[in-house]
Amino acid sequence: MSEDTRPYTVENVEAAPSAPERPVLQDARRKADYLEGFLSQKPAAPDPGAPGGSVYDQVIQALREIYDPEIPVNIYDLGLIYGVDIVDDHAVVTMTLTTPHCPVAESMPAEVEIRVGSVPGVGSAEVNLVWDPPWDPQKMSDEAKLELGML
Repeated sequence: MSEDTRPYTVENVEAAPSAPERPVLQDARRKADYLEGFLSQKPAAPDPGAPGGSVYDQVIQALREIYDPEIPVNIYDLGLIYGVDIVDDHAVVTMTLTTPHCPVAESMPAEVEIRVGSVPGVGSAEVNLVWDPPWDPQKMSDEAKLELGML
């Protein structure tokens, strides 16, 4: 082994330097009741027509009561409903059908309009039937897939 010949100096230290004291600002401390204003605020009431609102939930429930005559699953879980928009008391449902040649292509949108229009809080209903994007089985809920033996 080779011996290191570099000169080393050793310094004796009696004590390690202490950390500097943290400054405490007496005037900047929070009062114990700083959460009082936050906790006293009440959450804003949800918009009845927004998702989670009472009217919106009733519209979804009404849609779940409409069944496709060829498939024993409701149209909401089947994935035929693309959107529900409620502004004031006017509901707009955007939906599709499993195929443009569906035998209920003329009657299903009218039934949706009647059922949604009968929900308390909905004054008028409108149905927009669209074909793009086309429906496919992946749009079905897990409950619908289970009902049809696809899971």
